[in-house]
Amino acid sequence: MNIHWIDISIIALYLVTAISIGFFLKKRAAKNLDSYFLGGKTMPWYVLGVSNASGMFDITGTMWLVYLLFVYGMKGVWIPWLWPVFNQIFLMVFLSTWLRRSNVLTGAEWIKFRFGKDRGANLSHISVVVFALISVVGMIAYAFKGIGKFAVVFMPWDLSADLYAIIFMGITALYAVMGGMFSVVITEIIQFTVMTIASIVIAIIAIIKVSPEALAKVIPDGWKEISFGWVLDLDWNGLIDSVNTRIAGDGWELFSFFFMMMLFKGILVSAAGPAPNFDMQRILAARNPKDAAKMSSMVSIALFFPRYLMIAGLTVLALVYFSPQLIAMGDGIDFEMILPYAINNFIPVGLMGILLAGLLAAFMSTFAATVNAAPAYIVNDIYKRFFNPNATTKKYIFLSYISSLVVIIVGLAFGFMTDSINTITQWIVAALWGGYTAANVLKWYWWRFNGYGFFWGMTSGILLAMIFPAMFPNLSPLNSFPFILLGSSIACIAGTLLTKPDDMNVLKNFYTKTRPWGFWKPVLQEVLKDNPDFKQNKNFKRDMVNIFVGIIWQTSLVALPIYIVIQENMSIIYAGIVLILSSYFLKQNWYNKLEN
Repeated sequence: MNIHWIDISIIALYLVTAISIGFFLKKRAAKNLDSYFLGGKTMPWYVLGVSNASGMFDITGTMWLVYLLFVYGMKGVWIPWLWPVFNQIFLMVFLSTWLRRSNVLTGAEWIKFRFGKDRGANLSHISVVVFALISVVGMIAYAFKGIGKFAVVFMPWDLSADLYAIIFMGITALYAVMGGMFSVVITEIIQFTVMTIASIVIAIIAIIKVSPEALAKVIPDGWKEISFGWVLDLDWNGLIDSVNTRIAGDGWELFSFFFMMMLFKGILVSAAGPAPNFDMQRILAARNPKDAAKMSSMVSIALFFPRYLMIAGLTVLALVYFSPQLIAMGDGIDFEMILPYAINNFIPVGLMGILLAGLLAAFMSTFAATVNAAPAYIVNDIYKRFFNPNATTKKYIFLSYISSLVVIIVGLAFGFMTDSINTITQWIVAALWGGYTAANVLKWYWWRFNGYGFFWGMTSGILLAMIFPAMFPNLSPLNSFPFILLGSSIACIAGTLLTKPDDMNVLKNFYTKTRPWGFWKPVLQEVLKDNPDFKQNKNFKRDMVNIFVGIIWQTSLVALPIYIVIQENMSIIYAGIVLILSSYFLKQNWYNKLEN
């Protein structure tokens, strides 16, 4: 592609700005580990929320979501529940508050807060570090595939996709490693602003160029219906025949069964709390527990509406104008080329530079946030805890630089071995999180669950997540989730019941600070002996109602921008009413009742 020099200049300006921010903030970030990894816990909740949303607004994910909307229409709104996207609602309603009350630096440090310092706690600590590093490597490989495929289309030099990925990852790592959390957050705010403007412009272009009548000619019956029956019932024959082959390959034709599996998995994964990555890091960086909850609500607001304006705009442009090229690909159809095609053919000079800079920034923000999270586990949770607890801050920061470099290299190696975005996406969201779920659900809600149970549950879950794809290559990651969950759950319960309970003083400290609901009666009784005025958390029913309404609220934030772009006027009204009513309910029953 011959990209205009104006667009190249805009991209270069952004890259220079991002690197400059990292070096400018290097001194401030290097004050101590709290400043480097959590920004000193001084940043406002709305800044952290936008930053977190920006970190999730990545190229690779956008390519995947465009594919889902293109192939599955409005039913594609549900498929991101594979992550699950509604985990942000669980965080918003209660889990961010519980987590932030710990006042720790990382997820592994939180394990010490929950299980204490005995052998079981140390083993569980190590298992969290291992999981965190595996998930970080997986996310780096995921980003690697997306940025390479994107850059090779738009950048003017004759380089391979893998080489482009290495170049942009290197630039990103430079400012993320130098400036720590401060530089990551500031660049993510810039990126979010650019991407929101680009999303609105793409949506406007799509509305102008694609009429409802033109769209209707290139989509199958039922494409615009968000509701579904037992089977998917989308037939692309006569339009793009090979799409039916892709649907069969995804294995989601029995859509109601697929939906129930997603919901089952999604509720369990969400109840487990955030994985030890940049999402957890933003929660721990909030000023206080109330701000942590508000930050998680901001993620849904800032992420879904602008992002789906872009996704819907790119999708309808591709449906109307790119279908002949897709048909020509036959069974080798590559939906991951939709995003580059739409930008290449419909975005004017100048605006293309802004959009490309924004998309590169989207990649960079996700990658930078991931890179910033990884060394915290290596330096704080391994080196500082087990090898040198009295080292200087300068040495810890230097080791953070080295750790980041090592993690990036390992992630790149896995990226080279990964075939496609869809493959690694499904492995991360289904198989790997299947190994994480059981232990991390039990740790919040069952007092008897101890460090040994956590260690054996996490270890078995990680091993099963890595073994299952090799042993059962024809079993989809989502369908393997129940088996991985079952194996991990058995290990959790056996490891717990075959060993003694954790120290009651540790449990009392955790319970009084976190104040969870669940099966904590023996600990509550001990707490009341010391403090008869202690108030038990009795908000379970209210929290469940708020989660139910919150998921509806979040879904309306996804559906509304799509309806706007495809110009479905009555659906716009219905989605708008749902959004307003659910927002009012959450204001009264959640926001107004947040504890100071």
